[in-house]
Amino acid sequence: MKKNGIVAVPATHKTEQYQYLETRELVQLVKEAADLIHTKGEAAFDDFRSAGSRWRQDESYIFALDLDGNMLLHHDPELEGKNQLELKDINGKPIIRGLLNAATAQPEKPEGWYHYQWPVPDGLLPRWKSSYVQLVKAPSGKSYVVGSGVYNDRMEREFVADLVNKAVAEIEHRGEAAFELLRDPKSPYIAKDAYVFVMDMEGVELFNPAFPTLVGRNLINMKDASGKLLNQEIIKVAQEQGAGWLDYMWPKPGESVPTQKTAYIRKARLGDKNVIVGCGAYMADAPKEAKYTSSMTAPELVELVREAAALLEKEGEKAFPEFKKQGTKWLHDDIYFFIWTMDGVRALHPEIHPEKPEVEGKDARDAKDAIGKPYGKLFLEAASTPEGEGWIHCMWPKPFDIFPTWKSCFVKRVTFPSGKEYLVGSGIYNMQVDKTIIEDVVDRAAALVQERGKAAFDLLRDKKGPFYFMDTYVFVESPEGVELVNPAQPSLEGRNLLNLKDLKGKTIVRDEIAAAITEGSAWLECYWYQPGTNAPALKETFVRMVQHNGETYIVGSGIYRAESHDGSPKRREIIKTSWKNIKEEKLTDKLSRQVIFGEKGTLARLFTRKGARIARHYHENEEYSMIVSGALKFNFDDREETVRAGEFIIIPSNVPHSIDALEDSEFVDFFAPAREDWLRGEDQYLRK
Repeated sequence: MKKNGIVAVPATHKTEQYQYLETRELVQLVKEAADLIHTKGEAAFDDFRSAGSRWRQDESYIFALDLDGNMLLHHDPELEGKNQLELKDINGKPIIRGLLNAATAQPEKPEGWYHYQWPVPDGLLPRWKSSYVQLVKAPSGKSYVVGSGVYNDRMEREFVADLVNKAVAEIEHRGEAAFELLRDPKSPYIAKDAYVFVMDMEGVELFNPAFPTLVGRNLINMKDASGKLLNQEIIKVAQEQGAGWLDYMWPKPGESVPTQKTAYIRKARLGDKNVIVGCGAYMADAPKEAKYTSSMTAPELVELVREAAALLEKEGEKAFPEFKKQGTKWLHDDIYFFIWTMDGVRALHPEIHPEKPEVEGKDARDAKDAIGKPYGKLFLEAASTPEGEGWIHCMWPKPFDIFPTWKSCFVKRVTFPSGKEYLVGSGIYNMQVDKTIIEDVVDRAAALVQERGKAAFDLLRDKKGPFYFMDTYVFVESPEGVELVNPAQPSLEGRNLLNLKDLKGKTIVRDEIAAAITEGSAWLECYWYQPGTNAPALKETFVRMVQHNGETYIVGSGIYRAESHDGSPKRREIIKTSWKNIKEEKLTDKLSRQVIFGEKGTLARLFTRKGARIARHYHENEEYSMIVSGALKFNFDDREETVRAGEFIIIPSNVPHSIDALEDSEFVDFFAPAREDWLRGEDQYLRK
């Protein structure tokens, strides 16, 4: 029902369109907050400020704005009472303007979602946040936008469909002029790992902000990692249904294992013709293929390129036919070698190369990859160094494919018997980044800083340069702990991070500086969020100390490992261990646990003293609990169950419950799928 043009929110709200309980509860919370404002008006703000209430718990809090962008309610008192229209996230995305637009742009739908990066309460580093907002009118007649958000990198299908539907409206209203807005990283049309693309009904790519080099090309025969004719399937859905969902397999950036990606596509009108507007995203717990797409490691490729260089130094141009023989170590599957002169002319490219042999003899000095990275220049620079070799990472299609993917190339300078210098190289698609790559990028960055000092910083920040690829980047710190360079989190630059702690409380920056100054270079471990996501992971960081004109700098980079939050294995291997090898974590004076994280499940051993209580909670994981000794009372909304030594209880997903220890007890819990919320540190209910 509407009153004075504002929706009067009913007491009960449907949230079934959302996949995750966390999302559904967020929407319900915001709608109930809107109910309260609609009833009590501005007096409701005092209710929302109550710490520990349902309106403000841990990372969750209600905020309120007026339509002019004044922040009337926020967990951070520094933001309250001020106009925040110009507030932006680390990418320059306008936060407040986006939130207001989500709630007011469509009069018939005074609610919506907005995605941006923002720190958790009392946190430092921004994380992806999805906020739900509702427009509501108070009894005073004033209108407000009330909302809350969830720090979660998971994409709901509803989010993806929302991006596409809004993009269709823009395209049908503005035509191709809408493309500029759709490609703007500050717009609402690029969120997390999702972006909007446009294709015509014949398979020609009309718009793609992630890969602009594809625009204008007919991709009708493009296949996914499993061989599915992806665009033909997309066209079929659009023609037969008008709109719908499609699953396909594609590697995530920086991964060699294809993961299921889900796309929502919809037919739209662009001028006088039909087009397809779509958006794809990796959903939480999306299945992966069991096998890696490449078996060659970075050290193996280096050895092979050096072997090729030795052959060329001995035989020169006479060896060229060897590199064109299919089925040899030089040319098989998606492995091929290229040879250039040191002035940038392609001397050899075998037929497996997607551009085919007609590129031979052509100047490649100005060649760029799919994202504009000048790989021609970077190849020549790497081969021209005193070492005469190096790694370059760029976006390039696999042989005979169209869609670009990450390729890691190793090149080496070689002198032919004629005395003329060339470079020879080869590459691996979607190579797993390892310590070899990280040490290489840090060593090259450190050498640059040692030579140029602060004048090197802009190149280290350049996302089209040699120091930024996949989820890998170089950072620079001062000995005092000031972040000098951080291209992934530029908002940190200039801030002192000496006391910054990782997810386990380790002072990571302090430790990095101490290790680099003491040892010159070192590897360290910490637990951190991968850039652009909220996924915790073990990160191994390599740091090196350098000096320039008396100034000391700490240069570093890191690699994320597929291990658990507590260091236990999370990989496809047979593991034999025992509880005595697993660290016991004290949660409260009466509760402690040991945890093992697997790829698909979590196993926990818990010890509790009589009288302890685990607060009411729920989770999407199915729980199998076995009491080893003692007795526990499980409290559900509709009954209680006492479980004693030797007995089991199985709790379905999303069933609220609390636990009381009737005696000193030991129990073992198994959860499926794995407790990703524990990995994220979202286990405060155990620590109360």
